[in-house]
Amino acid sequence: MATLNHASGLSSSNRFVIGAIIISLSVILDQISKLLVELYLPFAEVIPVFPSFAMYRIWNEGVAFSFLAGYESSALVILALVVVGVVIWLWKSSPKERIWLSAGYAMIIGGALGNIIDRGLYGHVVDFIMIYYQDWSFAIFNIADCFITLGVAFIILDEIWVAYKARSLSQNDTNS
Repeated sequence: MATLNHASGLSSSNRFVIGAIIISLSVILDQISKLLVELYLPFAEVIPVFPSFAMYRIWNEGVAFSFLAGYESSALVILALVVVGVVIWLWKSSPKERIWLSAGYAMIIGGALGNIIDRGLYGHVVDFIMIYYQDWSFAIFNIADCFITLGVAFIILDEIWVAYKARSLSQNDTNS
């Protein structure tokens, strides 16, 4: 099967060690950023950083884009843990040579764990990154959300690349 810049000799254990490092780094960066935001950023006050980017600390009591706000925090933690379990299962089931796919799964897990920690400790998730243009604003988010989004992008790009390479190989076979 075609792969995206993958090391063919990557063992399963090495893949999970690299994944554990990605997960750890994403959780650490997320939690440090949230601690600093909680300590130093005023609540619900826009702090412009540069045009169309600001810091704006809020507490998200739901999941993505405040979806499911109002549900018990413990129910949202359980839901997030189930999602993490499914992602771990997908990761373990994936071909070991697909490094970008593995990195994507690890980023999703790390980001989800960062938000689960918040929800478990505080009953909400700390969000603080604001992208806006004039009166329009995208949802406020955090570093964990960035890792989740980047992980999804890695997975999509890996899948596109694998499909492209498979198509290229099949076209080469029919042209031979």
